[in-house]
Formats: sequence, structure tokens, C-alpha cells
Amino acid sequence: MADRLTAFAEGAGDAPRVLFYSHDTFGLGHLRRSRALATAITAAYPSISSIILTGSPVAGRFTFPAGVDHVRLPGVTKNSEGQYISQTAGLDIDQATELRSGIIRSVTENYRPDMLIVDKEPTGFRGELVPALEWLQENTQCKRVLGLRDVLDSPETLQAEWARKGATEATERFYDEIWVYGLQDIYDPTEALPLSPACRARMHWTGYLRRDTVPVSEPEGDPYILVTTGGGGDGANLVDMVISAYEQDPTLEPRAALVYGPFLSGPVREGFEQRIARLNGRVRTVGFESQIESLYAGAQGVIAMGGYNTFCEILSFDKPAVVVPRTFPRMEQYIRASRAEALSLIRMLDERRDGFTPAAMISAIRGLATQPPPSAGHYEGLLGGLDYVTRRTGVLLPQLAKAAP
Repeated sequence: MADRLTAFAEGAGDAPRVLFYSHDTFGLGHLRRSRALATAITAAYPSISSIILTGSPVAGRFTFPAGVDHVRLPGVTKNSEGQYISQTAGLDIDQATELRSGIIRSVTENYRPDMLIVDKEPTGFRGELVPALEWLQENTQCKRVLGLRDVLDSPETLQAEWARKGATEATERFYDEIWVYGLQDIYDPTEALPLSPACRARMHWTGYLRRDTVPVSEPEGDPYILVTTGGGGDGANLVDMVISAYEQDPTLEPRAALVYGPFLSGPVREGFEQRIARLNGRVRTVGFESQIESLYAGAQGVIAMGGYNTFCEILSFDKPAVVVPRTFPRMEQYIRASRAEALSLIRMLDERRDGFTPAAMISAIRGLATQPPPSAGHYEGLLGGLDYVTRRTGVLLPQLAKAAP
């Protein structure tokens, strides 16, 4: 790995270097957010080189633009009891964390970034990022940025979690800036945290991160709605409701394009496939789609869970959407969907209010035909995040001006 990093750094010459940290123990959200940021920054400043540190087991299935590389950390995941376990044979979770931390420290020392952008976790998974943060602080002029999504969790849960992890102290100590990828007047994920006034003065509200909306080919075949579970690890309930809706209503239209996500697999998915085979093509499925933009562009509407990246895609493609948020183990998706519904950006299917039933899903799918798109809410400034981030990068890395042709 050291040889690979040395070669990458030598190829970059004197180019500014940006290191991204994305712990990725579950799902795709952290990696996809870091990838979107790296893509935007390197497009705005072609002289920059970037590396994404990620624990995602599917990182290799994504394409990365020129100037962006990634280093895969040993995987960890949660078992059925909600406990983290190592995916590396022969290592328990403590050993896996120590190994990951060593890799992070090695990459940091060899790559010597001019800027570090950390996604969500101020200390990293189980504190694995702290040694690298300490080294950077003591030995370099690296600018360190903590990036937070628009919603983290309920205030009470977040307070306890950050206290347990020492996250507040780490944020105060290590980070030059905090970027919140949302708008403060929609939701403030840090409101309940005991951050000092000086720390809050370093916060920047970027807006949401626009997703690629380049022109795509016209969709072939009949109209369809897109059903997406994000990573899919917690998407079985949504998939079951959609399939049940088409089973119970033979006249339900349009057809559905269902993307399982890479983490919905095994016997559960096999059972879904058996049911879908009896629907005579009214539901078609995709396991994993790294270029999901084309499916968004051709869809009449969207049925989805309430993750951050999915929400950004709904806004970017301006599609009428019904969001079915999870409420366990975090309230993040429910809070986001509730705020978005109140602003007339999406419609939410609320288990307590609407019920998670086939009848509720049938009504939601039929309603997409007349539901206004998010732009009808006339909320200004929603999707300025990538532009804001690239501007801040230029401010934090003044050497970019010297590297310009």
C-alpha cells in the first residue's frame, strides 16, 4: 500500500491533496457523499488529487473520476443483535479497529494531505481516526473539515452518542471548519449539542448536494416509477409493501423498476423474486445500479426510503416522490421526511398516520400521477451544496491559485 500511495503522490507532483474519510460500516450513504464531493472538487480544480478512505465492501463497483482514488479499509458490520463485528476472518472487532486505524494513519502520513474531509464521525469508527488527526495537527498545516448531513438523529440520542464517543471534544479540538450539507432553516442537526460559540462560528451551511443530472437517453418501453431502497440493508419492508400493492391490485399502474441495493440479498431477495415472477413484468428488478441517475431521469415518480443521498437525488431530478422512512435504529430518515413533507417537497408514508399496508402503498403509487414535483414547493437555495463546497475548498487551499495553469 505504501508503494501505491507513493506512486500516486509522485504522480500528483505539487498538486494539492485532499483526503476523504468515510467509515462505511453499513449502507452506501457515506461513500456516495464522499464520492460526490471528490468529483465536484476535482472537476472545479483539476490540479487537485484525492483519495477516499472507505470501509464500504462495494467501493470497487463504483467508478471514480480522474484524480480520485480510494483505499479500502477492512470491513465491519452489525449482527442481528446490533453489535459490530469484523468481516475479516480471524479478527475480533477490537483487532479489526486497530488494523483500520493503522491503515488510516499510514495513508495519512504517506499521502500528507493538504485538506482532510471527514464524513459524519468526528473521531471515526470506534475512535480509529484520532491517531491520524493528532498526527496531522502536530506535523502539518492540513486543513481539517468535518462534514455533517442535514439530519443525524433525534436530539436526545445524538447528545448521548456524542458524549459517549467524545465527539464534541474532538470537534472543538481538531476541526478548522464544519460543513453541514443542508440548510439551517430546514433543520439544525447540531442544535442540541454543547458546542462552543467559537466552534459554531466555524460552521458553514452548504445546502444539499446536487446529483448528476447530465442528459441521458430517452427511456425505452412503458412509463414506470422508480422504487429504490438505497443500500438495501434495511429495505425489505419497503420492497414487500410495493410487491404486495401490485399483487393485490391487478390494475395498478405504471409498472415499477425496483432497485434492491447491494445489501438486500440471500433468501429474502429470492423470496421477492419468486413473487415478482408471477406479476407478468409489472415489476422489474435490478440488484445494484451504480449509474442510478438514468433510472431517475426516466421515472414518472419515486417510491423510496428517506436516506440523505436518495433525498438529494429526488430534489436533483425534481421527481414526485413518496418517502417511506425507517425509524430504527435512527430517527434520521423520519425527521428528514417530516420536514420535507411540511415544506411540500415530498409526501411521506407515515406508519402511525397512514399505515404500512398494501392499501396505503397502492394509494401512494396512484397518487404520484398528480403529485407536484419538489420544485413546486418554491424553496430557494436547496441544491447549492457542491458549489459552496468547491468555493470553500478554494478558500482553505490558497495554493490552488499557484497550481492553476
